[in-house]
Amino acid sequence: MTLKAIVTGGGSGIGLATATLLHERGMTVACLDINPPGDPFVGVKCDVTDDDQVRTAVAEAAERLGGIDVLVNNAGIGAAGTVEDNPDAEWQKVFDVNVFGMVRVTRAALPYLRRSEHAAIVNTCSIAATAGLPQRALYSATKGAVQSLTLAMAADHVREGIRVNCVNPGTADTPWVARLLQAADDPEAERKALNARQPMGRLVSAEEVAAAIAYLASPEAGATTGTALAVDGGMQGLRLRPTN
Repeated sequence: MTLKAIVTGGGSGIGLATATLLHERGMTVACLDINPPGDPFVGVKCDVTDDDQVRTAVAEAAERLGGIDVLVNNAGIGAAGTVEDNPDAEWQKVFDVNVFGMVRVTRAALPYLRRSEHAAIVNTCSIAATAGLPQRALYSATKGAVQSLTLAMAADHVREGIRVNCVNPGTADTPWVARLLQAADDPEAERKALNARQPMGRLVSAEEVAAAIAYLASPEAGATTGTALAVDGGMQGLRLRPTN
């Protein structure tokens, strides 16, 4: 049986890497994005902050795919600064995408997922949900909400046969991180610092995060729900001694 998947934020970065891997593993994939990709995907334009647009996009994706078995809630935006650095409007904007967007898409997809024999939801969370990172107050608050939401959704829907998990990437080599580096006074030094922050000494790749998402989305993970899978180069769990 060919599984049908929706990936939000599927136009670039982790979302595109995930859509590509799911397709390579035999799924038919719809990418919902403000700028969706074309073949081999079903591209559907969607702004996750607009509930009417979300409902229409999910319904279109489900019709074109022939149902929904897997939902990857990946759409998200970043934010920098301490708790006092962003105005209310920015807090509302980032929560609207990172948290409420996930709620809207999931709400629209649930009727289709309930009809699947292999229903799975995977939410893209972050190391920021479980570790205090400097200059990430707003972003961390949204990702903390995503991890809690994942657990609550897993409890609500486990008896409907719908598994819900999340992945917690460390700093990943994505277009958003590239923009942060470009804005730094010394991009090379900033990249070196981000590499050093992760015990493996390098950024996580989008493909590595995609592999974790693909596992959680697959029937092979049929006994896994309510789990946060860290893909962070050891950042959350390891405490290494200094090398000098």
